Amino acid sequence: MPQPSMFNHMMTRRRFIISSMAAIGGLATVSACSPEKNPGSYMDVASGIWRHGKVEAGNRSAVLRELVRYATLAPSSHNTQCWKFRIDDRSISIFPDFSRRCPVVDPDDHHLFVSIGCAMENLIQAASANGLDGNAVFDPSSRGNVRVSLEPTNAVVTPLFKAIPERQSTRAEYDRKPISMNELAMLEREGTGKGVRIIFLTERAAMESLLDYVVQGNTAQMNDSAFVEELKAWIRFSESDAVRRGDGLYSASSGNPSVPSWLGSLLFGLFFTEKNENDKYAKQVRSSAGIAVFVSEGENPEQWIEVGRCYERFALQCTALGIRNAMLNQPVEVAALRPQFGAFLGIGEHRPDLVVRFGRGSGLPQSLRRPVEDVLA
Repeated sequence: MPQPSMFNHMMTRRRFIISSMAAIGGLATVSACSPEKNPGSYMDVASGIWRHGKVEAGNRSAVLRELVRYATLAPSSHNTQCWKFRIDDRSISIFPDFSRRCPVVDPDDHHLFVSIGCAMENLIQAASANGLDGNAVFDPSSRGNVRVSLEPTNAVVTPLFKAIPERQSTRAEYDRKPISMNELAMLEREGTGKGVRIIFLTERAAMESLLDYVVQGNTAQMNDSAFVEELKAWIRFSESDAVRRGDGLYSASSGNPSVPSWLGSLLFGLFFTEKNENDKYAKQVRSSAGIAVFVSEGENPEQWIEVGRCYERFALQCTALGIRNAMLNQPVEVAALRPQFGAFLGIGEHRPDLVVRFGRGSGLPQSLRRPVEDVLA
């Protein structure tokens, strides 16, 4: 029989967990029941961000600012929004914002430049819809600056442009049902670019093998205290904190309850464990229709930006087809594991850049973005 002091400690810990979970349930219920009644609530703010805008075609300044707004709706690692924009009369330049980099999970800034590429693709799709032809030129003498020249042309509103306000990285389980070969072909076409190709894994045995690499990568990251602290710094546990900061990973956008920041920080250490995370990823992989691995020929910022453009077209095409997607990048983020993962894929010396699961399922609350004024250089 446990000693009284040990028994009391066990009961105190048990009560804390039970009461904490009850608090989570109560707060989640309140949030779910009345999000639209509060002006400035998360859903109000999100609906103002994730929308198609209307500007006068002749107001060039307003049009260019609107292109920047569309660019900011792109995904970025940890939703860091690691970009800056400069608007000129006939161009928009995109700069990496190194103050928002993640040195632990992304030490070579690979994800940062992929994020720049995603923003660039959104900008070019929006430019076309507004009667402007966007031509991107990478500045090799800079640290990743890209200039997108904008010349008048006939407006073309593509399905990808229409999908921009609906796209999200849906970190939830899907319905497991396969998607058609025609849909796979459309995703491959949009996700292929200069020096970038996609490998699809749709057979269950292959997906299970890939899951082994996800678990290995996640286990390594979960045992890296610096990784855990960096990730925690970008989590927004509460609705009010997410709205105030306009960036980061909002708990509800990952399928978790929204709780006060102090409580979320306490519970993070209790429930964010290696086993829980590995179990979650196993369920997510097994619920997916397939996995797409983006592979590129080079390892430099210009190539990574191209990877980002390809992924964003892929994600927008997914959205247009009613298909969800989310990253599973552990096998490419852990440097020691990446060559083994590449050998599993049979890609030789080429780099596996991104691992993306996809399938149909329900959406989650969309993440927020900072206002245009905050990203202009």
